[in-house]
Amino acid sequence: MLTIILSALALAAQGPTTPTVPPSATQLPPPAPPVPAPVTSPVVGVVEADTRPYVALATDLGTITVRLEDKRAPVTAANFLRYVDTKRMDGFKFYRSTRSWGPASQLIQAGNRGDARKNFPVIAHEPTNVTGLTNCKGALVMARLAPGDAMTDFFLLLSDIPGFDADPAQSGDNAGFAVFGELVGGADVAEKIFAAPVSPTAGEGVMQGQMLEPMVTIKTARRIPAPADAPKGCVVKAP
Repeated sequence: MLTIILSALALAAQGPTTPTVPPSATQLPPPAPPVPAPVTSPVVGVVEADTRPYVALATDLGTITVRLEDKRAPVTAANFLRYVDTKRMDGFKFYRSTRSWGPASQLIQAGNRGDARKNFPVIAHEPTNVTGLTNCKGALVMARLAPGDAMTDFFLLLSDIPGFDADPAQSGDNAGFAVFGELVGGADVAEKIFAAPVSPTAGEGVMQGQMLEPMVTIKTARRIPAPADAPKGCVVKAP
């Protein structure tokens, strides 16, 4: 009996028994490694591909390259491309130079000077106050007598001719001439055509003394890819 009492007293002196807990159960989990910030590339402006048609006009004096504004002047540009794609423009002539008008109104004119059966029907006029294009140096412009009678003939301007722009505020025929593209290559060739010999007597009215003799033939007219160095140009008016 005395032994039992002494054992009880010894246990009481040791204090309450605490269950053994593994050290890992009392520790917080290690912190998660930091998530690296996403790497962002610098914002670079997106350059849209130039989908406008380009055409090379191979002439007796060299090659001229033009770009068509087919979104702004769709009717006129499509008419030009129709002659190109059917190869009806092959054999058209540059036949006029306006040297006699002085430095302020310089242009060369081309069109079908042969078989009239190559001509497609006339097209609707697209005035510059609607298209947002302008008759600046290098402009590719449809020739006409009255609005809506244009067919094959076109100008390449070798000087700014703002008087060719439509001006609804003016009286009479104020519809101007329809710009539908511009010269982007072969400016030196265009200048050679402008400086080519003219007949002193051929031509009627204001065109007398402006008819090239001999005329300069467009041997082929073909679509080409957009040149890598094509200039921005001037025909699209600044907003």
